[in-house]
Amino acid sequence: MKYTRLGNSGLKVSRIALGCMSFGDPASSHLPWSLPKDDALPFFRQALELGITFWDTANVYSYGDSERIVGEALRQFTHRDEIVLATKAHFGDTPGSGPGLRVAGLSRKAIMQQIDASLTRLGTDYVDLYQIHRFDPETPIEETMEALHDVVKAGKARYIGASAMWTWQFANMQHAADLHGWTRFVSMQDQYSLLYREEEREMFGLLADQGVGSIPYSPLAKGRVARPAGEQTQRSSDDPVGNNFFADTERDRPVINAVQKIAEARDASMAQIAMAWVLNNPVVSAPIIGATKPHHLDDAAAAVDIDLTSEEVTALEEHYTVRAAGGF
Repeated sequence: MKYTRLGNSGLKVSRIALGCMSFGDPASSHLPWSLPKDDALPFFRQALELGITFWDTANVYSYGDSERIVGEALRQFTHRDEIVLATKAHFGDTPGSGPGLRVAGLSRKAIMQQIDASLTRLGTDYVDLYQIHRFDPETPIEETMEALHDVVKAGKARYIGASAMWTWQFANMQHAADLHGWTRFVSMQDQYSLLYREEEREMFGLLADQGVGSIPYSPLAKGRVARPAGEQTQRSSDDPVGNNFFADTERDRPVINAVQKIAEARDASMAQIAMAWVLNNPVVSAPIIGATKPHHLDDAAAAVDIDLTSEEVTALEEHYTVRAAGGF
């Protein structure tokens, strides 16, 4: 595994992040393909063996169950200080949500409640990266940024990050932090893959200018670029997020076919090639991989050592069709 700083911050992260949205009780989760604790814990052990020490979860994943499983993995397999632990706040007040998930948004009340509830579920005194899951149009950005600053000053988070918003919203929040001497965001968790490259036009220029690291989610387009065009999986049939953005359409087939061709020529998996392309972008610090099978982590780790040629990059990019920006 290789390691890098998260943007221009001093925080060192593994170049692959373990995404924990897939972990939780499927009976109570909003994701029927979630892995319960006993099935999920081996992935943390495997991640450590591969050197993947950057783990990302959220308060809302499986209504808090994901954070509980992450906390159990911390206790069983590693020392807290050896892991870069990230979680998020914003969503709440959802059907079936338990205590600590009742207040949504990014008000001071919500942030202070959510950080304490997350720390309790995780079984730790602090997170390394505390992220806002979306922009909150109902709360003044000064209120949000000051509350996040106070979370850092209280020692409950080391750094803060953002996720999935328009560039002007992110720029306004950073500007508010600068004006008041508050803590700035060091990361942006945005959607980015061979099938969704709109952040190249929307967000990446600002991230490069301000030294903010991208930690993309869905780097394999919910698996669409990890298997030949037309192939389906059980998850692909009941993943509302994936199906919303990555329906199996003719416009994406040339891109998927290019991934398959290069993978076959290199004797590599399609996932390795697609992930290597994401890692090739200088703004990207660490793509997030949501593993539900052991080879998912193996492929992601192997991609770190793949250097694509300029010809291969051109072949992967030339058939991309611009789509509407979204996901926030």
